[in-house]
Amino acid sequence: MPTLPWIATPAAAGTTGSLPDEVLVLGSRLLLRRARDIPRFIAAAQAIRRQVMAADGALGLSLRAEPFAKTFWTLSAWRDQEALDSFVEALPHERTMRDFHLRLRDPVFVAWTVPRNALPVDWSDAVSRIAGHAPR
Repeated sequence: MPTLPWIATPAAAGTTGSLPDEVLVLGSRLLLRRARDIPRFIAAAQAIRRQVMAADGALGLSLRAEPFAKTFWTLSAWRDQEALDSFVEALPHERTMRDFHLRLRDPVFVAWTVPRNALPVDWSDAVSRIAGHAPR
């Protein structure tokens, strides 16, 4: 599975006056414990991708896959923390977090803000930020 490039949501194309100048970015590194969980993870990721595309306040997303290393990186941008929190608590994301809780080793989540016009976020910057918060 190659990197799924950044895709802007319909909300990102909205009028610029309705979006803040600074937006929230969430990056993650998700390391699966077992290779046999990869197909299930990919299916869940596709469902969550559809959820993000329809979520209120979502601005865009990308997924970087390293299946031979059992590692997946995510990037998403949000209007604000409230929009991100609403997404995290909604299905299918909430159920997927419960299902994969014990299937992940040392998941890393990092949030930061960027100017809205800096989207999409550069993957090298995101990986550097995420890796800097990973357990050693």
